Order: sequence, then C-alpha cells, then structure tokens
Amino acid sequence: MSFANARTSRPLLLGSRHMVSSGHPLASHAALMVLEAGGNAVDAGVAAGFALNVVQPDMANLGGVAPVMIHRADLGCITSIAGIGQWPALATLEAVKASGNGRIPAGPGRWVVPGAPDAWLKSLELYGTISVADALAPAIDLARGGFPVDYFLANNLRQAAPRWEGWSNADIYLPSGTAPEEGHLLRQPALAETLERLVAAATAAGGSRQRAVRAARECFYRGEIAEIAGRFSKEAGGFLRASDMAAFEAAEEPVLSVSYAGRRFYGCGPWSQGPALLQMLKMAQRYDLAALQEAEFHHVLIGIAERALSDRNRHYGDPRFIDVDMDRLLSDAHAAERTAGLAADRPSPDGETSPRDGMRSPDTTYVCVVDAQGNAFSATPSDSTIMVTPMVPGLGFGLSDRGLQASLDAADPNCVAPGKRPRLTPNPGLMIGPDGLMAYGTPGGEVQSQAMLQFLMAHLHRGIDLQAAVEEPRWASYAVPATEDPHPAQPGVVHVEQPLSDRIAPRLRELGHDAKPWPQRAALAGGICAIGRDMASGVLSGAADPRRLSYAMGR
Repeated sequence: MSFANARTSRPLLLGSRHMVSSGHPLASHAALMVLEAGGNAVDAGVAAGFALNVVQPDMANLGGVAPVMIHRADLGCITSIAGIGQWPALATLEAVKASGNGRIPAGPGRWVVPGAPDAWLKSLELYGTISVADALAPAIDLARGGFPVDYFLANNLRQAAPRWEGWSNADIYLPSGTAPEEGHLLRQPALAETLERLVAAATAAGGSRQRAVRAARECFYRGEIAEIAGRFSKEAGGFLRASDMAAFEAAEEPVLSVSYAGRRFYGCGPWSQGPALLQMLKMAQRYDLAALQEAEFHHVLIGIAERALSDRNRHYGDPRFIDVDMDRLLSDAHAAERTAGLAADRPSPDGETSPRDGMRSPDTTYVCVVDAQGNAFSATPSDSTIMVTPMVPGLGFGLSDRGLQASLDAADPNCVAPGKRPRLTPNPGLMIGPDGLMAYGTPGGEVQSQAMLQFLMAHLHRGIDLQAAVEEPRWASYAVPATEDPHPAQPGVVHVEQPLSDRIAPRLRELGHDAKPWPQRAALAGGICAIGRDMASGVLSGAADPRRLSYAMGR
C-alpha cells in the first residue's frame, strides 16, 4: 500500500504539558485556560463543552446531548457518561405517531429530556477538581460579553432564519431582523443568565465540591428552569414536562472495546453508534490491507463500513429496554460472517436498502483533552434543535430534538417508548496502546464512524502523523438508511473528496459503487479532532480538521 504523500495545511501541534482540540477555537481556548490554571482534562473538557454550547448553538445547543468518555490515568480505567435524554412519559408510540401523522414529528413532538447539562455536570462531579463557577466562567463570558460570528454559524443562521417567525430564536440570533454576518458580535444574555443560575445554586449549596455540583444539576432539572421548559413544551404541543426532567439522570455506563493493530479501541455502548466503529475494526482485521492497491483498499473499507452501519440499524438501541448482544456483534465469528463475500477485487453483493429521500440536520461538534498526568476526555456534543424548533423563551436554549433519531417501527430496536433513549449518532473515541493513548472524534452524523475509520487507517497503516491523517481526503457512503427520520438511503452512492476521487472513482465504479466527487476538504466529510500522548516521553500531539473550525491548542 503506497498512496500519495501526505501534505498538510496546518502543522502537527506538539506539547509537553497538556493539549486540547475542539470544534471551535474559542472552546479550545476555554479548555486551555482551565488547564493552565491547574485543572485536569475533565475540568477542561467540561469548560470546553459548555463553551461549545455557546459558540456553536447551531451544532450543540445546551439543551442537547453530550456522550462522554473519560480515561482515568491513576486507575487505568475508561468509563462513559451517557449524555442522552429519554423520551417523555407521555411519548407513547401511538402518541408520537399521531403527532407526526405517521412520521417522527417535525417539531416539539420529538423533544426529549436535555442530556448535555447533566453529562457535563456528572463528569465534573465524579472526575473533575474545579468548581462549577470556574467550569462555567468561560461560557458565561462568551454568552454575556459576546463573540464574533464565524462563517459557518453565519451561514447556518441565514438558512434557518425563514423558519423563525414568531419564535424567540429570532430575538437572539436575528437582533436586527436579519441573520448576522461573519464578524458580528453575538450576545446571548438569556443563556448567560441560565448558566449563572447554575453557578448561583452551586455557590449557595455550601459543603463539598461534589455537593455544589449536584446543586447546580438540581437547579437545571428540578427547579424553575425545568418548570419553565415543561410549561413551554406543553404550550408548544410537545410531550416533555417538568416531571420528565426531574426523573432523568445521565448514567455512568461501561464502555465497549476491541483490539486492533496491538492497541485497544474504546467506544460508548449501543445507546449510540459507538460500537459500529469497533465492528469496523474487527472486520478490517480480516484483511491484509497493506497489500491492497489504493482503490481496492477503499473498496474494502466502504464495504466494511456499510455492513457495520447495517448492523447498527438492526441491533442497536437503549440497552435498558432491549437485549443487545454486543459480545456476539464484536466477535471474530460475526466479523467473519459479515465479511463473507466482501473481496478486494470484485463487487460487493447487492445492498439491502432501497432509495429514500430526506433532509439532514446541520450537525454536531467535538472536544478532546489530554493532561500532563495522562487523563483524557473525549466528548461529542450535539443538537441543532434551535435551527428547526422553537427555543424556550427566557432560557436561551432549545429542548433536545434527538427524537428525530428514533424509529416508529415497533420491531425496530430503536423504536419510540416512554423513558427510552433514542440511539445517538454522536460517538467519541479513545485508544490505549503500549506506546500511548489517543482521543479522537468528529461531527458528521452518518459520516462519523466512517471518517474515524479512515483517520485510524491512515494513521496506523500508513504511519502518517495525526494532522496528516486528519487532512487525508475521505469518502462517505450513504447506502445504509440513516438514523434520522425518515431514514434516507442512497444505495451504492459513495461521495469521494478530491483529489482522491480522481485517483480511485473509476475503479470504484467498476467495483459496483456509484462514486460521486466531493470538493477537496468538504465540510460534510466531518471535522476530526485528535490528541495523542506518547507513553515514554509524555509528549502530546494535537490535530484539528481544516474542513471546519476545529482548532488544537496546547503547551
């Protein structure tokens, strides 16, 4: 396997103390300030997470989701925080069907309990060291003092503006009646006030740091914020009530893992699509990838990705409600079964899908942090609900519309049910090996696991550094029905970035793919962030994807 030499638009960032890489420079700066003040990776990750809720409201609204993975260096363990809310008690399958006329509702009927605030606060309580005030200070400053709108946010706000007539969204994001241009200073005073309420509750609690963090959580989920959110949901026609907020807690859950290339890779459970990347690695292990020519190499990876995502749709769901046999899905035997018939030199068997149309939501973001002690934080906050549904007046955030990633098919493991968590596409990654550790992840919905697979293959098999692996041109298959309603699919379609498309698309078409070109560094190809730490020297390397606003900082 000898492909084109890697050239990067950004240097690989190196440091000896700590490193952060996230979907926005201001969030990375928030994390770096916490690290410089003596906080650990979790403290910094939580600060960055709250900051992302402010500076990327189109990608990761505060009322959204935030799956988290944490590596504790002192204990040598990895855990996850399931930052995904559940369907309200009133959201029966029949009620949700009726609300959407046989589809997942397009508005408030798909709201679920916000999961991100509890994910951030649970992480801080269990594994952080700083106060709620210190963790939220950067986010509050950005919300109250404002920040310059970037080109990505400006474009998304411009596209969303026509939907906002009569909604409080317009009061915040269209202050002059039109969408702000790049460079405009955007202030979010209502969001700042909500975050300040959490700080005030924590400060008033007294006692231990953990008690103060829990008080902030209670303020959000069992106080006036929940009452306001519940009333607004009822008035807007949603199922969410204050009682649903009070009943929720972001659970700490065990992670899943597989071995590949002498390293151990970790993902969140089947309440997310995290296991899909692990399945891809198990299948990739069955091939001598180094012996393949470039087009055949990608042909095999495309087939592997499609099979893993198909398994996701068939088997993954909230393990509190269904039995997901992950031991079997991550076994060598299952990998052999799924790769039967997938060869490097002949077309894949016909797909298992039929064409379906549908819109894709604006997306997600990501943050990872590694500190001097080797602790690591990896999280994929998401929810662009403010783009498509009304925000809660006076609170500065919208309620999670993650219900759009559920199914109305009673036989589907991801089917709607009261108290059940819809399966997430966001899925952070961690790797531990004899030579060090790595945290990595990306936005991108259906593309996330595919982009992460290609990033890992470029780094591990070609030996190129993290930044070069991040910038390598990628592809994305849309053959498998998407998680989001109405679960669109384009059988055979794979989009390939330039200049890779020029090199491999003709051969991919011979191998049965409907290969379509993407421009170089297409935003739809994801926005990978990654940090590696060398076990022997402690040297850190940080990478951030120029396809989006991603930025790495460290020292």
